[in-house]
Amino acid sequence: MITVESLSKSYGSFVAVDDVSFTARPGRVTGFLGPNGAGKSTTMRVMVGLTAPGTGEVRLLGRRFADLPDPGREVGVLLDASAQHAGRTGREILTIAALTMGLPRARVDEMLERVSLTPDEASRRVRNYSLGMRQRLGIGTALLGNPEVLILDEPANGLDPAGIRWMRDLLRDFADQGGTVLLSSHLLHEIEVVADDLVVIGNGRIVAQGTKEELLAGAGTLVRAADGAALATALGAAGITARPTSGGAVLAEADLTRVGQTAFAAGIAVTELRAADGAGLEEMFLALTAESQRETVNHTSTTEGAAA
Repeated sequence: MITVESLSKSYGSFVAVDDVSFTARPGRVTGFLGPNGAGKSTTMRVMVGLTAPGTGEVRLLGRRFADLPDPGREVGVLLDASAQHAGRTGREILTIAALTMGLPRARVDEMLERVSLTPDEASRRVRNYSLGMRQRLGIGTALLGNPEVLILDEPANGLDPAGIRWMRDLLRDFADQGGTVLLSSHLLHEIEVVADDLVVIGNGRIVAQGTKEELLAGAGTLVRAADGAALATALGAAGITARPTSGGAVLAEADLTRVGQTAFAAGIAVTELRAADGAGLEEMFLALTAESQRETVNHTSTTEGAAA
């Protein structure tokens, strides 16, 4: 289990993480969603002791990461697949990790097979790996110690469709065997397929969390018009909370009838009107994080990237 309680982290006047609290439970895949610069990577770095928190704390299996007696055997971590030693081979990297954790060398061969790196690929220098191969090696390193918890930051980057399907099945199997998975990503359709629970972050704050079904069921009504901004303004004037998303779409916290009547009264032609539970995760995500999208808060991404 991962427990994050009232976590905050600032860099000077910039607040990267602002009073974040959530739990990732055993036997489930928790998707940690947010646009670039929203605070995902900073939160995960605090989890594994790479960044000191400002306030609050993170507990993994009931302890701080620094207090775990054998971290590699308890928590598997992949934060940056490109951070591996470029001059070593894939086999050497796994062998060093295995020796550090007191594991038999046979475990290296098992893991190479599990992440589908061939003997030829395992003998290559990492500098000659594609990003997808580095991701596989990073996931193999995270799994090497047979941990109870996996913390993975954007592990699908660089994977082809077959690789993404492989990763999704691997994480599902890990959780089904009782493991805890925290998966950070902006690839919304992949999270929608594999995640049991969702934590959505924007501008360093949690804007929504719960099971996938709970969040989609509570999304309200999706309505679309040629002028989405005017539509949102009209709904707001009628006392309906409305969040613009994309392509003129608006998520409104009201039933279909009230939303349709409000648009009609404002003289706005509606091109789509339906329950938002069928709108998919992407519309919900765009609505909840609209204020922290890169197009409107570009400096946030730059600052967090420098901080990380």
